[in-house]
Amino acid sequence: MPATTMRHIDHGAGGTAECLRLAEGARPTPGPGDVLIRVAYAGVNRPDVLQRSGSYPPPPGASPLLGLEVAGEVVALGAGAGPWQVGDTVCALTPGGGYAEYCVAPAEHCLPVPPGLSLLEAAALPENYFTVWTNLFERGHLQAAETLLVHGGSSGIGLTAIQLARHFGARVLATAGSAEKCQACLAAGAERAVNYREQDFTEAAAQFSQGQGLNMILDMVGGGYISRNLGALALEGRLVQIAFLEGSRLELDALPIMLKRLTFTGSTLRPRSRQDKANIARALREQVWPLLAAGQCRPVIHSTFALAEVAAAHRLMESSQHIGKVMLEVNP
Repeated sequence: MPATTMRHIDHGAGGTAECLRLAEGARPTPGPGDVLIRVAYAGVNRPDVLQRSGSYPPPPGASPLLGLEVAGEVVALGAGAGPWQVGDTVCALTPGGGYAEYCVAPAEHCLPVPPGLSLLEAAALPENYFTVWTNLFERGHLQAAETLLVHGGSSGIGLTAIQLARHFGARVLATAGSAEKCQACLAAGAERAVNYREQDFTEAAAQFSQGQGLNMILDMVGGGYISRNLGALALEGRLVQIAFLEGSRLELDALPIMLKRLTFTGSTLRPRSRQDKANIARALREQVWPLLAAGQCRPVIHSTFALAEVAAAHRLMESSQHIGKVMLEVNP
C-alpha cells in the first residue's frame, strides 16, 4: 500500500517564488472514478505561478496544492476507475496537487505513456496538448493549408501548437523574443519565425499571407496585441486567446470584427467540466497519441529541477528565458 504521508510543495499564503517550501502532509485518497498516481515528474506551468501569487485560485473541490500535470505509476484506484490497473504508467491532467509525491486525478483525464517516451517527457504533455488541441482544432477549427500565427512560439504551448498545426497541414508563422527562440520555432516546424523585438509581427503576417491576412492567430499575450491581431486576420479569420500576459483590459476598435466577419474566442482549461476534459483526452488518444508514438511530435524540455528546487523553477518560468517545458523531478 502507498505511504499515508507524502512530501509536497506548500505555498502558504502565496507571494513570490520564495514562499514555496517542501512540506509533509497526508497522502490523498482517490474518490469514485479517480486514480492515485505516485508522481515521477510534474510540469511547471504559468497557471501555477499565477496561483502561487494569489491571482488564480483553484476551482471548488480541487486540491489547493500547485501542479496541473504529472506522470507516474497508478498505485490505487477509486471505485469505477477502470480501465486502469494498479501498476500502469500514465500521464494525467490534474485539477491540482501535482507538486507532490502522490496525486489524485480523474481516471478519464489520464493517458498512457506513449511508446518511446520517458516518464519525464510524458509529464510534459497533458497541459500543453489538452490546451492546444481544444483551442486550435475544436474552438479555432484550424484546417489544412490555412495560415496560423503562434505568439510565444518557443513556449511549451507554442512549440506544441507549431508541431500539431504543421502535422495537420497548416502553414505556421511564429513570434519569439530572441534569435535562439526563433530557431527553436523553425526546428519545431514553423515556416517562418519573427523576433518581435526587431520586427512588427503585423508586417511579417502581411508578407507571410501575401497580403491576404492570416486565417488564425493563437495568442497568449493580450494587451496591445489584440487590436494588432484583429488587423492581421483575413476575412473570416479567427483569433483564439488563451492567456493575457500583458493584461485583458484595453480600449479596442472592434470594427474589424464586423467588417471582416472575424471570430474572437478563447478558453481556459482548468475550470472546464470533468466531461469536457474527458472528451479532450479521448480526442488526443485517437488523433495525437499515435503521432507521439511515431516520433512525429515531441515535447521540448528546457530544464528539470528537483522538487525541493521548485522556487528556482518558478523563477525561470517568470524570467521567460526558457525554451519549451520546465519540469520537476519528484520520484524518478
